[in-house]
Amino acid sequence: MADAKFLTGSLFRHVAVMSLTASVGIMAVFLVDFIDMVFISMLGKAELAAAVGYAGSILFFTTSITIGMAIAAGALVARALGAGTPDIARQKATHALIYGVGLGVIFSVLIWIHVPDFVRWIGAEGQTADLAVRYLRIIVPTLAFMMLGMIGSALLRAHGDARRAMMVTLYGGATNAVLDPILIFGLDLELTGAALASVAARLVMAATALVPLVRHYGGFTRPSLAGMAGDLSPVLAIALPAILTQLATPVGMAYVTRAMSDYGEGAVAGMAIVARLTPLAFCVIFAVSGAVGPIIGQNFGAQQQDRVLGTYRAAMVFCGAYVLAVSVLLFALRGPVAALFDAQGVTRDLIYLFCGPLALSYFFNGGIFVSNAAFTNLGHPFYSTWINWGRHTLGTIPFVLLGAMVWGAEGVLIGQAVGGVIFAGVAVILARRVMAREPVADATPVFSQRARLVQIFNLRR
Repeated sequence: MADAKFLTGSLFRHVAVMSLTASVGIMAVFLVDFIDMVFISMLGKAELAAAVGYAGSILFFTTSITIGMAIAAGALVARALGAGTPDIARQKATHALIYGVGLGVIFSVLIWIHVPDFVRWIGAEGQTADLAVRYLRIIVPTLAFMMLGMIGSALLRAHGDARRAMMVTLYGGATNAVLDPILIFGLDLELTGAALASVAARLVMAATALVPLVRHYGGFTRPSLAGMAGDLSPVLAIALPAILTQLATPVGMAYVTRAMSDYGEGAVAGMAIVARLTPLAFCVIFAVSGAVGPIIGQNFGAQQQDRVLGTYRAAMVFCGAYVLAVSVLLFALRGPVAALFDAQGVTRDLIYLFCGPLALSYFFNGGIFVSNAAFTNLGHPFYSTWINWGRHTLGTIPFVLLGAMVWGAEGVLIGQAVGGVIFAGVAVILARRVMAREPVADATPVFSQRARLVQIFNLRR
Protein backbone atom coordinates (compact mmCIF):
# COMPACT_ATOMS: atom_id res chain seq x y z
CA MET A 1 0.00 0.00 0.00
CA ALA A 2 2.79 2.42 0.89
CA ASP A 3 4.55 1.61 -2.39
CA ALA A 4 1.35 2.26 -4.32
CA LYS A 5 0.85 5.62 -2.61
CA PHE A 6 4.47 6.57 -3.29
CA LEU A 7 4.08 5.58 -6.94
CA THR A 8 0.87 7.60 -7.29
CA GLY A 9 2.42 10.64 -5.62
CA SER A 10 5.56 10.39 -7.73
CA LEU A 11 3.59 10.17 -10.97
CA PHE A 12 1.34 13.05 -9.92
CA ARG A 13 4.38 15.27 -9.28
CA HIS A 14 5.92 14.20 -12.58
CA VAL A 15 2.74 15.02 -14.50
CA ALA A 16 2.32 18.33 -12.66
CA VAL A 17 5.89 19.50 -13.27
CA MET A 18 5.89 18.50 -16.94
CA SER A 19 2.49 20.12 -17.56
CA LEU A 20 3.28 23.37 -15.76
CA THR A 21 6.61 23.85 -17.54
CA ALA A 22 5.18 22.91 -20.94
CA SER A 23 2.37 25.44 -20.48
CA VAL A 24 4.75 28.43 -20.43
CA GLY A 25 5.16 28.64 -24.20
CA ILE A 26 1.48 27.88 -24.78
CA MET A 27 0.47 30.61 -22.34
CA ALA A 28 2.56 33.17 -24.26
CA VAL A 29 0.56 32.54 -27.44
CA PHE A 30 -2.83 32.64 -25.74
CA LEU A 31 -1.91 35.64 -23.63
CA VAL A 32 -1.23 37.63 -26.79
CA ASP A 33 -4.63 36.63 -28.21
CA PHE A 34 -6.21 37.74 -24.94
CA ILE A 35 -4.37 41.08 -24.98
CA ASP A 36 -5.43 41.55 -28.60
CA MET A 37 -9.06 41.21 -27.56
CA VAL A 38 -8.58 43.60 -24.62
CA PHE A 39 -7.14 46.29 -26.89
CA ILE A 40 -9.86 45.79 -29.52
CA SER A 41 -12.55 45.98 -26.83
CA MET A 42 -11.04 49.23 -25.54
CA LEU A 43 -11.98 50.81 -28.87
CA GLY A 44 -15.61 50.48 -27.78
CA LYS A 45 -16.89 49.04 -31.07
CA ALA A 46 -18.75 45.75 -30.80
CA GLU A 47 -18.36 45.07 -34.52
CA LEU A 48 -14.56 45.02 -34.16
CA ALA A 49 -14.63 42.43 -31.38
CA ALA A 50 -17.16 40.40 -33.34
CA ALA A 51 -14.96 40.56 -36.46
CA VAL A 52 -12.04 39.14 -34.47
CA GLY A 53 -14.32 36.37 -33.25
CA TYR A 54 -15.34 35.40 -36.78
CA ALA A 55 -11.75 35.63 -38.02
CA GLY A 56 -10.50 33.50 -35.13
CA SER A 57 -12.63 30.57 -36.25
CA ILE A 58 -10.98 30.61 -39.67
CA LEU A 59 -7.45 31.19 -38.35
CA PHE A 60 -7.95 28.20 -36.04
CA PHE A 61 -8.29 26.10 -39.19
CA THR A 62 -4.90 27.24 -40.53
CA THR A 63 -3.25 26.68 -37.16
CA SER A 64 -4.51 23.09 -37.13
CA ILE A 65 -2.73 22.40 -40.42
CA THR A 66 0.56 23.80 -39.11
CA ILE A 67 0.33 21.67 -35.95
CA GLY A 68 -0.14 18.51 -38.00
CA MET A 69 2.87 19.27 -40.19
CA ALA A 70 4.97 20.14 -37.13
CA ILE A 71 4.16 16.79 -35.51
CA ALA A 72 5.20 14.95 -38.68
CA ALA A 73 8.46 16.88 -39.07
CA GLY A 74 9.45 16.43 -35.44
CA ALA A 75 8.71 12.71 -35.52
CA LEU A 76 10.78 12.03 -38.65
CA VAL A 77 13.77 14.03 -37.44
CA ALA A 78 13.61 12.54 -33.94
CA ARG A 79 13.64 9.05 -35.41
CA ALA A 80 16.72 9.80 -37.53
CA LEU A 81 18.53 11.39 -34.59
CA GLY A 82 17.66 8.43 -32.38
CA ALA A 83 19.17 6.13 -35.00
CA GLY A 84 22.43 8.11 -34.86
CA THR A 85 22.14 9.51 -38.40
CA PRO A 86 22.32 13.34 -38.17
CA ASP A 87 22.81 13.72 -41.94
CA ILE A 88 19.53 11.93 -42.60
CA ALA A 89 17.92 14.04 -39.88
CA ARG A 90 18.97 17.24 -41.67
CA GLN A 91 17.68 15.85 -44.95
CA LYS A 92 14.30 15.01 -43.46
CA ALA A 93 14.12 18.40 -41.76
CA THR A 94 14.77 20.09 -45.10
CA HIS A 95 12.12 18.09 -46.92
CA ALA A 96 9.56 18.54 -44.15
CA LEU A 97 10.08 22.31 -44.21
CA ILE A 98 9.66 22.38 -47.98
CA TYR A 99 6.43 20.39 -47.76
CA GLY A 100 5.20 22.61 -44.95
CA VAL A 101 5.96 25.87 -46.73
CA GLY A 102 4.46 24.54 -49.96
CA LEU A 103 1.30 23.51 -48.18
CA GLY A 104 1.19 26.88 -46.42
CA VAL A 105 1.42 28.75 -49.72
CA ILE A 106 -1.30 26.64 -51.34
CA PHE A 107 -3.72 27.00 -48.44
CA SER A 108 -3.02 30.72 -47.98
CA VAL A 109 -3.87 31.38 -51.65
CA LEU A 110 -7.06 29.29 -51.51
CA ILE A 111 -8.20 30.80 -48.23
CA TRP A 112 -7.32 34.37 -49.29
CA ILE A 113 -9.45 34.01 -52.42
CA HIS A 114 -12.43 32.54 -50.58
CA VAL A 115 -12.25 34.56 -47.35
CA PRO A 116 -15.53 36.42 -48.06
CA ASP A 117 -17.32 33.09 -48.55
CA PHE A 118 -15.89 31.60 -45.36
CA VAL A 119 -16.83 34.68 -43.34
CA ARG A 120 -20.36 34.61 -44.72
CA TRP A 121 -20.73 30.87 -44.01
CA ILE A 122 -20.05 31.36 -40.29
CA GLY A 123 -22.66 34.11 -40.03
CA ALA A 124 -20.88 37.47 -40.40
CA GLU A 125 -22.81 40.22 -42.14
CA GLY A 126 -22.45 43.86 -43.17
CA GLN A 127 -19.63 45.94 -41.72
CA THR A 128 -18.57 43.16 -39.35
CA ALA A 129 -18.05 40.82 -42.31
CA ASP A 130 -16.04 43.48 -44.16
CA LEU A 131 -13.81 44.01 -41.12
CA ALA A 132 -13.25 40.26 -40.68
CA VAL A 133 -12.32 39.90 -44.38
CA ARG A 134 -9.84 42.78 -44.17
CA TYR A 135 -8.28 41.36 -41.01
CA LEU A 136 -7.92 37.87 -42.47
CA ARG A 137 -6.52 39.02 -45.81
CA ILE A 138 -3.65 40.67 -43.98
CA ILE A 139 -2.79 37.65 -41.81
CA VAL A 140 -3.54 34.67 -44.09
CA PRO A 141 -0.66 35.32 -46.57
CA THR A 142 1.82 34.72 -43.73
CA LEU A 143 0.73 31.10 -43.24
CA ALA A 144 4.03 29.89 -44.76
CA PHE A 145 5.95 31.81 -42.08
CA MET A 146 3.72 30.29 -39.43
CA MET A 147 4.67 26.89 -40.87
CA LEU A 148 8.36 27.76 -40.60
CA GLY A 149 7.97 28.80 -36.98
CA MET A 150 5.88 25.81 -35.87
CA ILE A 151 7.90 23.21 -37.79
CA GLY A 152 11.17 24.81 -36.68
CA SER A 153 10.02 24.66 -33.06
CA ALA A 154 9.16 20.96 -33.47
CA LEU A 155 12.60 20.32 -34.95
CA LEU A 156 14.24 21.99 -31.94
CA ARG A 157 12.20 19.73 -29.63
CA ALA A 158 13.32 16.75 -31.70
CA HIS A 159 16.92 17.78 -30.90
CA GLY A 160 15.97 17.92 -27.22
CA ASP A 161 16.27 21.72 -27.13
CA ALA A 162 13.09 22.50 -25.20
CA ARG A 163 14.30 25.96 -24.14
CA ARG A 164 14.88 27.29 -27.65
CA ALA A 165 11.65 25.65 -28.84
CA MET A 166 9.80 27.52 -26.10
CA MET A 167 11.50 30.79 -27.02
CA VAL A 168 9.93 30.62 -30.50
CA THR A 169 6.48 31.26 -29.05
CA LEU A 170 7.74 33.60 -26.33
CA TYR A 171 9.49 35.92 -28.80
CA GLY A 172 6.50 35.81 -31.12
CA GLY A 173 4.16 36.66 -28.27
CA ALA A 174 6.37 39.47 -27.02
CA THR A 175 6.51 41.00 -30.51
CA ASN A 176 2.74 40.97 -30.80
CA ALA A 177 2.23 42.39 -27.31
CA VAL A 178 4.64 45.29 -27.93
CA LEU A 179 3.32 46.19 -31.38
CA ASP A 180 -0.39 45.93 -30.55
CA PRO A 181 -0.77 49.20 -28.61
CA ILE A 182 1.62 51.01 -30.95
CA LEU A 183 -0.26 50.05 -34.10
CA ILE A 184 -3.81 49.94 -32.72
CA PHE A 185 -3.71 53.17 -30.69
CA GLY A 186 -0.46 54.98 -31.51
CA LEU A 187 -0.94 54.87 -35.28
CA ASP A 188 -4.74 54.64 -35.00
CA LEU A 189 -4.87 51.56 -37.24
CA GLU A 190 -7.42 49.74 -35.04
CA LEU A 191 -8.15 46.23 -36.41
CA THR A 192 -5.58 46.62 -39.20
CA GLY A 193 -2.94 47.35 -36.55
CA ALA A 194 -3.82 44.16 -34.67
CA ALA A 195 -3.46 42.17 -37.89
CA LEU A 196 -0.08 43.75 -38.73
CA ALA A 197 1.19 42.97 -35.22
CA SER A 198 0.25 39.31 -35.75
CA VAL A 199 2.09 39.31 -39.09
CA ALA A 200 5.23 40.66 -37.41
CA ALA A 201 4.94 38.01 -34.69
CA ARG A 202 4.84 35.23 -37.28
CA LEU A 203 7.95 36.59 -39.00
CA VAL A 204 9.77 36.69 -35.66
CA MET A 205 8.69 33.13 -34.85
CA ALA A 206 10.07 31.87 -38.16
CA ALA A 207 13.43 33.57 -37.61
CA THR A 208 13.64 32.49 -33.96
CA ALA A 209 13.06 28.86 -34.96
CA LEU A 210 15.35 28.66 -37.98
CA VAL A 211 18.40 30.59 -36.74
CA PRO A 212 19.29 28.18 -33.89
CA LEU A 213 18.76 25.21 -36.18
CA VAL A 214 21.40 26.62 -38.53
CA ARG A 215 23.78 27.76 -35.78
CA HIS A 216 23.65 24.78 -33.44
CA TYR A 217 22.30 21.76 -35.34
CA GLY A 218 23.89 21.79 -38.76
CA GLY A 219 21.11 23.60 -40.60
CA PHE A 220 19.68 21.99 -43.70
CA THR A 221 20.79 20.14 -46.82
CA ARG A 222 20.28 20.58 -50.54
CA PRO A 223 16.89 19.00 -51.32
CA SER A 224 16.63 16.17 -53.85
CA LEU A 225 13.59 14.96 -55.76
CA ALA A 226 14.32 11.36 -54.83
CA GLY A 227 14.65 12.21 -51.15
CA MET A 228 11.48 14.30 -51.16
CA ALA A 229 9.56 11.52 -52.88
CA GLY A 230 10.83 9.03 -50.32
CA ASP A 231 9.86 11.24 -47.38
CA LEU A 232 6.38 12.07 -48.69
CA SER A 233 4.78 8.84 -47.47
CA PRO A 234 6.08 8.96 -43.86
CA VAL A 235 5.22 12.67 -43.64
CA LEU A 236 1.64 12.00 -44.71
CA ALA A 237 1.40 8.91 -42.48
CA ILE A 238 1.86 11.12 -39.41
CA ALA A 239 0.60 14.49 -40.64
CA LEU A 240 -2.72 13.25 -42.04
CA PRO A 241 -4.20 11.80 -38.82
CA ALA A 242 -2.71 14.70 -36.83
CA ILE A 243 -4.25 17.31 -39.16
CA LEU A 244 -7.59 15.48 -39.23
CA THR A 245 -7.61 15.36 -35.43
CA GLN A 246 -6.76 19.05 -35.14
CA LEU A 247 -9.28 20.14 -37.80
CA ALA A 248 -12.20 18.86 -35.76
CA THR A 249 -11.88 21.77 -33.32
CA PRO A 250 -12.15 24.65 -35.84
CA VAL A 251 -15.04 22.86 -37.56
CA GLY A 252 -16.89 22.69 -34.25
CA MET A 253 -15.97 26.28 -33.39
CA ALA A 254 -17.19 27.49 -36.79
CA TYR A 255 -20.58 25.91 -36.13
CA VAL A 256 -20.76 27.42 -32.63
CA THR A 257 -19.85 30.83 -34.07
CA ARG A 258 -22.57 30.46 -36.70
CA ALA A 259 -25.12 29.54 -34.04
CA MET A 260 -24.07 32.48 -31.84
CA SER A 261 -24.36 34.93 -34.75
CA ASP A 262 -28.16 34.58 -34.57
CA TYR A 263 -28.04 36.58 -31.32
CA GLY A 264 -26.16 39.61 -32.65
CA GLU A 265 -22.70 41.14 -32.52
CA GLY A 266 -22.75 41.39 -28.73
CA ALA A 267 -23.16 37.63 -28.44
CA VAL A 268 -20.38 36.94 -30.95
CA ALA A 269 -18.14 39.41 -29.13
CA GLY A 270 -18.87 37.65 -25.83
CA MET A 271 -18.09 34.28 -27.40
CA ALA A 272 -14.83 35.68 -28.83
CA ILE A 273 -13.79 36.92 -25.39
CA VAL A 274 -14.61 33.54 -23.83
CA ALA A 275 -12.72 31.79 -26.64
CA ARG A 276 -9.58 33.76 -25.76
CA LEU A 277 -10.04 33.59 -22.01
CA THR A 278 -10.51 29.79 -22.06
CA PRO A 279 -7.06 28.73 -23.32
CA LEU A 280 -5.37 31.38 -21.20
CA ALA A 281 -7.06 30.11 -18.05
CA PHE A 282 -6.66 26.44 -18.96
CA CYS A 283 -3.37 26.45 -20.88
CA VAL A 284 -2.00 23.92 -18.39
CA ILE A 285 -4.78 21.50 -19.41
CA PHE A 286 -3.76 22.01 -23.04
CA ALA A 287 -0.20 21.14 -22.03
CA VAL A 288 -1.18 17.98 -20.15
CA SER A 289 -1.57 15.88 -23.30
CA GLY A 290 1.89 16.82 -24.54
CA ALA A 291 3.38 16.27 -21.10
CA VAL A 292 1.67 13.00 -20.20
CA GLY A 293 2.22 11.42 -23.63
CA PRO A 294 5.98 10.88 -23.21
CA ILE A 295 5.48 9.48 -19.69
CA ILE A 296 2.90 6.97 -20.91
CA GLY A 297 5.06 6.13 -23.91
CA GLN A 298 8.20 5.59 -21.87
CA ASN A 299 6.47 3.31 -19.37
CA PHE A 300 4.64 1.46 -22.13
CA GLY A 301 7.94 0.78 -23.88
CA ALA A 302 9.48 -0.30 -20.57
CA GLN A 303 6.59 -2.77 -20.06
CA GLN A 304 5.51 -1.04 -16.82
CA GLN A 305 1.76 -1.51 -17.07
CA ASP A 306 1.10 -0.31 -13.51
CA ARG A 307 2.89 2.95 -14.27
CA VAL A 308 0.94 3.41 -17.53
CA LEU A 309 -2.33 3.16 -15.62
CA GLY A 310 -0.92 5.21 -12.73
CA THR A 311 0.17 8.00 -15.08
CA TYR A 312 -3.29 8.13 -16.66
CA ARG A 313 -4.98 8.34 -13.26
CA ALA A 314 -2.49 10.94 -12.01
CA ALA A 315 -3.13 13.09 -15.08
CA MET A 316 -6.89 12.95 -14.51
CA VAL A 317 -6.50 13.89 -10.84
CA PHE A 318 -4.18 16.74 -11.80
CA CYS A 319 -6.73 18.02 -14.35
CA GLY A 320 -9.47 17.94 -11.74
CA ALA A 321 -7.43 19.80 -9.13
CA TYR A 322 -6.26 22.46 -11.59
CA VAL A 323 -9.71 23.06 -13.10
CA LEU A 324 -11.28 23.40 -9.64
CA ALA A 325 -8.67 25.95 -8.54
CA VAL A 326 -8.93 28.02 -11.73
CA SER A 327 -12.75 27.90 -11.70
CA VAL A 328 -12.83 29.34 -8.18
CA LEU A 329 -10.45 32.10 -9.26
CA LEU A 330 -12.49 32.91 -12.38
CA PHE A 331 -15.69 33.10 -10.32
CA ALA A 332 -14.04 35.55 -7.92
CA LEU A 333 -12.77 37.67 -10.84
CA ARG A 334 -15.85 37.56 -13.07
CA GLY A 335 -16.75 41.19 -12.32
CA PRO A 336 -13.28 42.65 -13.05
CA VAL A 337 -12.97 40.48 -16.19
CA ALA A 338 -16.24 41.81 -17.58
CA ALA A 339 -15.21 45.36 -16.68
CA LEU A 340 -11.85 44.88 -18.42
CA PHE A 341 -13.72 44.38 -21.70
CA ASP A 342 -16.37 46.99 -20.85
CA ALA A 343 -18.88 44.17 -21.41
CA GLN A 344 -22.58 44.92 -21.30
CA GLY A 345 -25.77 42.94 -21.92
CA VAL A 346 -25.39 39.54 -23.54
CA THR A 347 -21.62 39.97 -23.78
CA ARG A 348 -21.38 40.25 -19.99
CA ASP A 349 -23.86 37.40 -19.50
CA LEU A 350 -21.66 35.05 -21.52
CA ILE A 351 -18.53 36.08 -19.60
CA TYR A 352 -20.33 35.51 -16.29
CA LEU A 353 -21.56 32.12 -17.49
CA PHE A 354 -18.04 31.04 -18.41
CA CYS A 355 -16.53 32.37 -15.19
CA GLY A 356 -19.23 30.54 -13.26
CA PRO A 357 -20.33 26.92 -13.66
CA LEU A 358 -19.15 26.51 -17.25
CA ALA A 359 -15.47 26.71 -16.27
CA LEU A 360 -15.85 23.51 -14.21
CA SER A 361 -16.81 21.61 -17.37
CA TYR A 362 -13.29 22.04 -18.68
CA PHE A 363 -12.29 19.05 -16.56
CA PHE A 364 -14.01 16.90 -19.17
CA ASN A 365 -11.97 18.49 -21.97
CA GLY A 366 -8.94 17.51 -19.92
CA GLY A 367 -10.24 13.94 -19.90
CA ILE A 368 -10.39 14.00 -23.71
CA PHE A 369 -6.86 15.44 -23.97
CA VAL A 370 -5.36 12.85 -21.62
CA SER A 371 -7.20 10.00 -23.34
CA ASN A 372 -6.00 11.18 -26.76
CA ALA A 373 -2.42 11.19 -25.48
CA ALA A 374 -2.91 7.61 -24.29
CA PHE A 375 -4.34 6.54 -27.67
CA THR A 376 -1.37 7.99 -29.55
CA ASN A 377 1.24 6.44 -27.31
CA LEU A 378 -0.47 3.05 -27.12
CA GLY A 379 -0.51 2.67 -30.91
CA HIS A 380 -4.05 3.91 -31.71
CA PRO A 381 -3.63 7.47 -33.08
CA PHE A 382 -6.83 7.34 -35.14
CA TYR A 383 -8.87 6.83 -31.97
CA SER A 384 -7.99 10.45 -31.19
CA THR A 385 -9.23 11.47 -34.63
CA TRP A 386 -12.60 9.77 -34.14
CA ILE A 387 -13.04 11.10 -30.61
CA ASN A 388 -12.26 14.69 -31.67
CA TRP A 389 -14.56 14.58 -34.69
CA GLY A 390 -17.32 12.98 -32.69
CA ARG A 391 -16.97 15.58 -29.96
CA HIS A 392 -17.12 18.51 -32.43
CA THR A 393 -19.97 17.15 -34.58
CA LEU A 394 -22.30 14.75 -32.77
CA GLY A 395 -21.18 16.21 -29.45
CA THR A 396 -21.71 19.80 -30.59
CA ILE A 397 -24.43 20.35 -33.21
CA PRO A 398 -27.48 18.71 -31.56
CA PHE A 399 -26.60 19.98 -28.09
CA VAL A 400 -25.99 23.54 -29.30
CA LEU A 401 -29.30 23.50 -31.18
CA LEU A 402 -31.16 22.26 -28.10
CA GLY A 403 -29.36 24.65 -25.76
CA ALA A 404 -30.09 27.63 -28.00
CA MET A 405 -33.77 26.71 -28.13
CA VAL A 406 -34.00 26.60 -24.33
CA TRP A 407 -31.58 29.31 -23.12
CA GLY A 408 -30.74 31.45 -26.16
CA ALA A 409 -27.15 32.69 -26.56
CA GLU A 410 -26.09 31.22 -23.22
CA GLY A 411 -27.55 27.89 -24.30
CA VAL A 412 -25.09 27.75 -27.20
CA LEU A 413 -22.17 27.56 -24.75
CA ILE A 414 -24.08 25.29 -22.37
CA GLY A 415 -24.90 22.84 -25.18
CA GLN A 416 -21.29 22.80 -26.33
CA ALA A 417 -20.16 21.99 -22.78
CA VAL A 418 -22.72 19.19 -22.33
CA GLY A 419 -21.54 17.51 -25.52
CA GLY A 420 -18.00 17.66 -24.17
CA VAL A 421 -19.06 15.87 -20.98
CA ILE A 422 -20.59 12.99 -22.93
CA PHE A 423 -17.62 12.49 -25.26
CA ALA A 424 -15.18 12.76 -22.37
CA GLY A 425 -16.98 9.78 -20.86
CA VAL A 426 -16.63 7.90 -24.14
CA ALA A 427 -12.93 8.78 -24.39
CA VAL A 428 -12.14 7.73 -20.82
CA ILE A 429 -13.98 4.40 -21.13
CA LEU A 430 -12.25 3.65 -24.44
CA ALA A 431 -8.82 4.63 -23.07
CA ARG A 432 -9.21 2.38 -20.04
CA ARG A 433 -10.28 -0.51 -22.26
CA VAL A 434 -7.27 0.04 -24.52
CA MET A 435 -4.92 0.04 -21.52
CA ALA A 436 -6.61 -3.05 -20.09
CA ARG A 437 -6.49 -5.13 -23.27
CA GLU A 438 -3.02 -4.15 -24.50
CA PRO A 439 -0.58 -6.64 -22.91
CA VAL A 440 2.58 -4.63 -22.47
CA ALA A 441 4.84 -7.62 -23.09
CA ASP A 442 3.39 -7.89 -26.61
CA ALA A 443 3.09 -4.16 -27.19
CA THR A 444 5.91 -3.57 -29.62
CA PRO A 445 4.63 -5.77 -32.47
CA VAL A 446 1.23 -4.04 -32.60
CA PHE A 447 2.72 -0.63 -33.37
CA SER A 448 2.29 0.61 -36.91
CA GLN A 449 5.06 2.69 -38.43
CA ARG A 450 2.96 5.79 -37.92
CA ALA A 451 2.42 5.02 -34.23
CA ARG A 452 6.12 4.36 -33.74
CA LEU A 453 6.98 7.73 -35.25
CA VAL A 454 4.42 9.56 -33.14
CA GLN A 455 5.76 7.86 -30.00
CA ILE A 456 9.33 8.82 -30.88
CA PHE A 457 8.21 12.40 -31.39
CA ASN A 458 6.50 12.47 -28.00
CA LEU A 459 9.52 10.96 -26.27
CA ARG A 460 11.73 13.63 -27.76
CA ARG A 461 9.47 16.38 -26.54
